[in-house]
Amino acid sequence: MTVAGLSQRTGVPGDSIRYYERVGLLPKPPRSEAGYRRYGEDAVDRLRFIQGAQRLGLRLREIGDLLMIRDTGKCPCGDAAVLLRDRMDEIDTEMSRLEKLRVELDQMVKQLPSQDCPDPVPGVWRPPLPMATA
Repeated sequence: MTVAGLSQRTGVPGDSIRYYERVGLLPKPPRSEAGYRRYGEDAVDRLRFIQGAQRLGLRLREIGDLLMIRDTGKCPCGDAAVLLRDRMDEIDTEMSRLEKLRVELDQMVKQLPSQDCPDPVPGVWRPPLPMATA
């Protein structure tokens, strides 16, 4: 199948397919006499693997590492577990950072007056409006 056909089967844009080929995530396919790429079912499987790994938040470099192991025919489970644990650690760190940010925002909201809110001081909450010229 062509890039367009592969794109239609997988939902991956043609530009992404070409990019994955350039960076080595997809092997270079044979070409027709007219120069068109000719992909087989293995490319569909590989793109679905890439999509699934991206949904888990893995970076293309990490996906490439998993694909290299997968291509050897060995089970990538141990390596996948390491990558996924590392990714979970990154997510935990980000969640902690976001929770601290939420606490700060909550404190700011609680400090705002609940009634009789004073007129805003120019430049405090937003940049001052440009002066109209007469």
